[in-house]
Amino acid sequence: VLLAAAVCTKAGKAIVSRQFVEMTRTRIEGLLAAFPKLMNTGKQHTFVETESVRYVYQPMEKLYMVLITTKNSNILEDLETLRLFSRVIPEYCRALEENEISEHCFDLIFAFDEIVALGYRENVNLAQIRTFTEMDSHEEKVFRAVRETQEREAKAEMRRKAKELQQARRDAERHGKKAPGFGGFGSSAVSGGVTAMITETIIETEKPKVAPAPARPSGPSKALKLGAKGKEVDNFVDKLKSEGENIMTSVGKRSAEAAKVLAPPINMESVHMKIEEKISLTCGRDGGLQNMELHGMIMLHISDEKFARIRLHVENEDKRGVQLQTHPNVDKKLFTTESQIGLKNPEKSFPVNSDVGVLKWRLQTTEESFIPLTINCWPSESGNSCDVNIEYELQEESLELNDVIITIPLPSGVGAPVIGEIDGEYRHDSRRNLLEWCLPVIDAKNKSGSLEFSIAGQPNDFFPVQVSFVSKKNYCNIQVTKVTQVDGNSPVRFSTETTFLVDKYEIL
Repeated sequence: VLLAAAVCTKAGKAIVSRQFVEMTRTRIEGLLAAFPKLMNTGKQHTFVETESVRYVYQPMEKLYMVLITTKNSNILEDLETLRLFSRVIPEYCRALEENEISEHCFDLIFAFDEIVALGYRENVNLAQIRTFTEMDSHEEKVFRAVRETQEREAKAEMRRKAKELQQARRDAERHGKKAPGFGGFGSSAVSGGVTAMITETIIETEKPKVAPAPARPSGPSKALKLGAKGKEVDNFVDKLKSEGENIMTSVGKRSAEAAKVLAPPINMESVHMKIEEKISLTCGRDGGLQNMELHGMIMLHISDEKFARIRLHVENEDKRGVQLQTHPNVDKKLFTTESQIGLKNPEKSFPVNSDVGVLKWRLQTTEESFIPLTINCWPSESGNSCDVNIEYELQEESLELNDVIITIPLPSGVGAPVIGEIDGEYRHDSRRNLLEWCLPVIDAKNKSGSLEFSIAGQPNDFFPVQVSFVSKKNYCNIQVTKVTQVDGNSPVRFSTETTFLVDKYEIL
């Protein structure tokens, strides 16, 4: 019978211990504390015995994986069980260190329980353990989908009823009659008030969805709605966080957060400009750009009324054929002839204390030379495993990309990848089966790098590769060089904030 499975330090301190029979804490701590003293360093045994128990162990860097069994237990079965325990630990822990084991202690205990039940070995392999611990329920997904559908239908019915009530009230007002009452309410004032209250409440709740933000680009606005999750999802995430769960953010959100972290505190002048670009790119794994779309915009923010009548001098050094478009209130002729952004009516002023989009641009291409960062992922089969070589190269050397994360999917249930050579750092997310290659900066001095790793799988398992980054330099070389007042043409101090983000960047 297997009494306990533990991960302990070389001094015998228990980090994680799972007892499969009734045993006190003092007893297990005493057994583990005695274990290092019993070992004979000169011999290559994997077990050691006392009068009452047998320790079967395997060294793991600075730690030991120890099974405590009875003396009449089958040693061959115990060694096989020990190997499975040792393979489970790297599945949940990136490094075989004390703090990493402590951080994932509950994951390990759940996995240990799948291997041994009531002291006896279960007939399971590594892939089955992962499946059992994930607890992915099809019935739960179906239940959630049905509930969401019912909620949507209820909301649609509520909106329809509100519109009917509002229409009835308008018709009554138009004909000078009393508005229809609700049940026992005969008074038009009460019924009208209740109707107005219901319709206003529903219309208020709809406003964030229906009313678009002023002066936003008409292109894909998926990345602009950061954090636009449902209330239920937020509550669920908050509950997970309160239970100590690490919540991983999506690629788009991560880019936006990285932009916030990256941007130093800007000394904002009375005239402030935000130049933002977003790229959406899809490449084939064998080379070739399927589609690349880039949207850029200059947002103007004026905080002092005396600088509301100004003109922006734009310098456009782009040679890729970018399509430019000015705001309808901007003088298009002035922009075409003199590259200046000013209002059609010079007597009018720009809005104060609000972000106004004054110029936007778009670039769509399938020209390979336009790809800012090329990714070459080359998986090759060797026996039962796959050797994966992946490299990056910065084609646009004027750019400086920060917080670059190249995400490579991995096959499930095959353990952690064996890393060969790497430029930068990596993170293995065993729960989502992802390998994240992290590079703090890619620029002209650090324009290329590579990563090699091996893992069981097929070449198709490692696609699509996704890339996220953030940059303080924009891709299309469009800048505001000077700001002048309409009257007197005197220069105005201004500040600029530039960000270049990823909306989608995939190698399929």
